[in-house]
Amino acid sequence: MTLADGIWQQIFVFDDYGELLALVRNSLVAGAALGLIGGLAGVFVILRDLPFAVHGISELSFAGASAAMLMGVNVVAGSIIGSLVAAAVIGVMGARARDRNSAIGIIMPFGLGLGVLFLALYKGRAANKFGLLTGQIVAVDTPQMTWLLATSAVVLIALAVMWRPLSFASADPDVAEARGVPVRGLSLAFMLVLGLAVALSVQVVGALLVLTLVVTPAAAAARVTASPVLLPVLSVVFAVVSIEGGILLALGSSIPISPYVTTISFALYAVCRLVGVRPRRRRGARRRVTAPEPAF
Repeated sequence: MTLADGIWQQIFVFDDYGELLALVRNSLVAGAALGLIGGLAGVFVILRDLPFAVHGISELSFAGASAAMLMGVNVVAGSIIGSLVAAAVIGVMGARARDRNSAIGIIMPFGLGLGVLFLALYKGRAANKFGLLTGQIVAVDTPQMTWLLATSAVVLIALAVMWRPLSFASADPDVAEARGVPVRGLSLAFMLVLGLAVALSVQVVGALLVLTLVVTPAAAAARVTASPVLLPVLSVVFAVVSIEGGILLALGSSIPISPYVTTISFALYAVCRLVGVRPRRRRGARRRVTAPEPAF
């Protein structure tokens, strides 16, 4: 067996696949829920230019999760607490984009440093440490599943309540504020909701690659449509396909789930980018052809 064959068998292993599939029922259900909230929250992340904030929140979510693991309490709860703290700090300190980026730049290394400290003190299984960085949804148990689904429901309800005013405030904050929309309050509320979504997404792809679940699907959808209805639908579809596809490919493999999820998500974005470029080129060519001759 060559080295390439050995690596390929580590990446794609389908021995006893049917038996293993029955063991990840919780993971598939949780993945669908997380794809739903990640795809919906990602729409506003793109509209409000918050990808950097997602990464900053994920670092403190990682710190909270590692602290919970060190203390022997619920890891999802620790991840949520860390995310909410980061989201609240960014929301309060970052009223303007410049201030927000400065706050995120301060929070990110602090959260990552705390997380590394807690993991260094943790004496349990090394796989648990690695899972916080790269994801471990294949091992979702029933208590963790309950936390994931309950928090997902809270995120969905919050997004449903604020969807219309938040869309208005994201498109034109000055006009929205003049019309009486509480722009600053909505911004803080969305940051907290985003914190919950990021905390749950960390459970799938880990703290290092959370952008692939909350940002990439919405960015891919935005390349092919600007429809306020089709954009969130496509974003959710892309997120769910990435998660479920990653779970099914990672099943039985010794490779963490995150490379599979990120690869599928990136492939969808690349296809959408190619599809989105062609109509623009055609429209541009049509304008040049139909443009009137200049008068001299």
